[in-house]
Amino acid sequence: MTLFRSLALAAAAFTLSLPSLAQPTFAKPEDAVNYRQGALKKMKSHFDRLGAMASGRAPFDSKVAVENAEEFVAQARLPWAGFVPGTEKLSNKARPEIWTEQVKFKDSSEKLQAEAAKLLVAAKTNNLDNLKAAFGSTAASCKACHDAFRN
Repeated sequence: MTLFRSLALAAAAFTLSLPSLAQPTFAKPEDAVNYRQGALKKMKSHFDRLGAMASGRAPFDSKVAVENAEEFVAQARLPWAGFVPGTEKLSNKARPEIWTEQVKFKDSSEKLQAEAAKLLVAAKTNNLDNLKAAFGSTAASCKACHDAFRN
C-alpha cells in the first residue's frame, strides 16, 4: 500500500508541475516580445471574427463562433509570459506601468481570461444574443487593459 501511495503522490506532483513546465523561456528579450505580439495578434484575429458576427457584419454561425472562441480562450493564456524584465524598452506599445504595476496588470490579464471563458460558454449556447452580451463584456475587458497598459 505504501508503494501505491508513493507512486500516486509522485504522479500528482508531476501533474501539478506540468503548467510550470509549459512556461516558455526566451533566449533573448526580443524573443519574448515576438512571442507576446504573436499571441496577441492571433487573439485579435479570432476576436475580430466573433465581433463580426456579434455586430452583424458576418452571418452568425454557431460552429464558427465556438471554434473562434475556443482559440481565443487558448490564446488568452499565452501573451503574459512574454512580458518579462528586459523587454520594457523593446516595444513602443507597451507602457511602463506593465512593469511598475504588475499586480494590476496581472489582474487585468486574469479578468480577460475569465471573460474569454464566458465568451466560449456563450458561443456554445448557439444564441446570437448571448454571444453579443459576452462579446461586449470581453471587449470591455480588452479596452480596460489597453487603456491602462498600451500606448
